[in-house]
Amino acid sequence: MKYFEDYSDKTPAGDRVWRNTSTRFGLVAIAFHWAIALLFLTQLALGYLMSRDNIDPALQFDLFQYHKSIGFLVLALAVPRFVWSVFSGRPQPVDGEGPASRLAARAAHAALLLLTLAVPLAGWAVASTSPLQIPSYVFDLVVVPGLPLAISDEAEVFWSDIHATLAYLAAAIIVLHVAAAFWHHFVRRDPTLRRMLPPSSTAGDRRNPAPPRK
Repeated sequence: MKYFEDYSDKTPAGDRVWRNTSTRFGLVAIAFHWAIALLFLTQLALGYLMSRDNIDPALQFDLFQYHKSIGFLVLALAVPRFVWSVFSGRPQPVDGEGPASRLAARAAHAALLLLTLAVPLAGWAVASTSPLQIPSYVFDLVVVPGLPLAISDEAEVFWSDIHATLAYLAAAIIVLHVAAAFWHHFVRRDPTLRRMLPPSSTAGDRRNPAPPRK
């Protein structure tokens, strides 16, 4: 079947679609990547909008609630994604990629994995330490309790600064990550970007994968 042509190792065909191989990411990693990327970019936009000085207070409150809800969703996805990335292995670097480029890619990948955990956790800490103690209704479905942290204005400011700093750092790394992906795709014309797309859309890029690198 054309859909499975990229997966020719001895693993059953269905498993090869879902799991990473030596030449590309599987559907689980791809789904985690694009879902968290979309949600994280939405969070950055919401964070900017709700922090404007001239925003209507009622709209600001609603945006804060959406921001918290999506933050908990990001955290809920980031935890299994982190576990999957640790135990599923990663594709081998593309041919011709130098040591410095490989090191930079691994560092950016690790940083983004950690930041998708750290940024929402810091946001949870902000909500937990705020003297206002506004309940965190996740999409108006369930109330998430606060973390066991001291409640004070000073603690809220501290965690707000941490949350903002980590978010800006994540945004900067995302810009570099996207630029690097486009450079690989349009300048080097290698399969780096294509292997983070579903296999059926990259059937022209055929390889004979070995087990993924741990």
